[in-house]
Amino acid sequence: MIKNISKTMRAAMLCVGLFMSVSLAHAADVLSSPDGHLKVTVGVKGGKPFYMIARDGKPIVNRSFLGFTLNDGAFDNGFKVIGKSRDTKNETWTQPWGEDRVVNCHYNELKLHLQQSDKRQRQLNIVFRAFNDGIGFRYEFPKQKNLGEFRIMDEMTQIAMPTDAQAWTEPTNGTTYYEALWTKDLLSKKDTVSTPITIEVNDSLYMALHEANLTDYASINYTPRQLPGAAVTLVAALTPWQNGVKVYAKTPFVSPWRTILVTKRPGDLITSKLMLNLNEPCKIDDTSWITTGKYVGIWWGMHMEDYTWAQGPKHGATTANTKRYIDFAAKHGMNGVLVEGWNYGWDGDWTKEGDKFDFSKPYPDYDLEGLQKYALSKGVRLIAHNETGGAAKNFENQLDSAFSLYHRLGIRAIKTGYVNALLDNKELQHSQYGVRHYRKVVETAAKYHLMVVNHEPAMPSGLCRTYPNLVSGEGMRGQEYNAWSPDGGNPPYHICVLPFTRGLAGSMDFTPGIFNFENKVKPTTHPQTTLAKQLSEYILIYSPWQMAADMIENYENQPAFSFIESVPTDWEKSLVLDAEIGKYIAMARKDKASDDWYVGAATDADARDLNLKLDFLDKDRTYYAEIYADGEGADYRTNPYPILYKRLKVTNTSNLSLHLAPSGGSAIRIKAL
Repeated sequence: MIKNISKTMRAAMLCVGLFMSVSLAHAADVLSSPDGHLKVTVGVKGGKPFYMIARDGKPIVNRSFLGFTLNDGAFDNGFKVIGKSRDTKNETWTQPWGEDRVVNCHYNELKLHLQQSDKRQRQLNIVFRAFNDGIGFRYEFPKQKNLGEFRIMDEMTQIAMPTDAQAWTEPTNGTTYYEALWTKDLLSKKDTVSTPITIEVNDSLYMALHEANLTDYASINYTPRQLPGAAVTLVAALTPWQNGVKVYAKTPFVSPWRTILVTKRPGDLITSKLMLNLNEPCKIDDTSWITTGKYVGIWWGMHMEDYTWAQGPKHGATTANTKRYIDFAAKHGMNGVLVEGWNYGWDGDWTKEGDKFDFSKPYPDYDLEGLQKYALSKGVRLIAHNETGGAAKNFENQLDSAFSLYHRLGIRAIKTGYVNALLDNKELQHSQYGVRHYRKVVETAAKYHLMVVNHEPAMPSGLCRTYPNLVSGEGMRGQEYNAWSPDGGNPPYHICVLPFTRGLAGSMDFTPGIFNFENKVKPTTHPQTTLAKQLSEYILIYSPWQMAADMIENYENQPAFSFIESVPTDWEKSLVLDAEIGKYIAMARKDKASDDWYVGAATDADARDLNLKLDFLDKDRTYYAEIYADGEGADYRTNPYPILYKRLKVTNTSNLSLHLAPSGGSAIRIKAL
């Protein structure tokens, strides 16, 4: 009897084992967000890995397949699940600088261990993390016998949308430096687009697609396609090397995280910390040398053609001119002075001769060491400008010598530039080649205690958490387009779009604060804003280092400049009070160093009235609101200058009524009593 039972049990166990094996290979698993509203279904169907996303039981991403094409064939089929693991994390961490000091990281994780069924039995892991405001997933290539060095020819990641929704996107093709306008249209009508991609599905569903922790990989773009099972499917389109290869890799290897934000309000996209939470913790042990601040610079004068970068009678980067800027910075509490055109290499066609730049040798009319000593005596530091003309290798060869010089002089920040369609005349900035270069610059800068403001970058992806010396970047149409763009400058809706698009990737060196809108060189090109809206940009466009971008003589005897003097660049907390993407936005930020709050609001070409609740203020406390608003007759087309200044008492029960002129704005300091 005992023997018979034993046989039965063994048979039963064998059946269970076979069932579990089949189930493991074919069944889907569900991963829920901590609050349970988002559910990610993941598994393998017909040998192909897939995922789906639902919110409150309704699909928001249909079945989407995953995988790669490698140099030796398909790596997106023939898979079975050989294992799985789960994890959860709920922790808080603090930023050395940022829009919010404290960040909560709360997610549930599911990792699928996959293996191809052919004789090579190559393995791939896919890790999913579900947050309350979205998901992230990435690929892991474990070290294995039959996959060592390899090349990714295509990434097959899909995002299958149930609805052909309206999306704000920037084109990939025909665009350099991510400096095109974001425009709104149906996804199906888009060509290949760069990330971030911001999607307005309906009034209670907003999504944004990007990536996190872009390291030794190509930047991602997406191409809309008509595929079965969805209204429109976005398919990954990695930025290639010149030879067509997307990524060179060697196991063990991981991809960046593919991120999908899911929120009920557009403002919640801005306040999400999902991307930062998917990056590695800070690798700099002592961050005390990493600071925030404001700066002026010898820069706008070049765009106005009052100065030149090159040597000559109009050379801007002279010792005497720089001293003027240092004196101004010291007088008005600015922390830095950026000087462009100070070093050898600007003469001739520098965009084609970037290998002539010398990042340690100043022009004869620029006393680098003397000026830095002078600046330090005034409580100011020079910001070293390093334009490369796209000659990345020339820059890399000088990194240690130049950065050690800056460190010795007490310079703590650099601005890098890569004005050339190709790096080293061969590779795209957003390719793996460019990503590797930018990472080398940031890591070397950290070694010499230098902060980096990166222009013409790869699109940021949260690396500032790991290396917080990467303080800001460009990757958008900045203020300079208001100086020379043939279309007349950035359109009125631009500032109402950037926080929901480029801003989701990280801090922006937009360079706000133009006070003189007259352009004698190109009279039809100027900021398509009011002066008050220029002030609002210090709140709405986040950067830990903010520029007062105009020539300093345009700030003299300007009462509105007092707002720029007072506004912080490092925040305790940030809130979106009201917004409609592309039409208007109002934000509030609390100063990290005091109990003061700052509010910025801006509108598109339409005048608008906003009524803002101040319920974010402390209860039972009184504040003074110092308001810089559009004055009577203000209009970006005819009279951008009028500013109305008023001061009134407010509490957390107050409502603030603001009138915004066409392409106007308001900037408010709420000072605690």
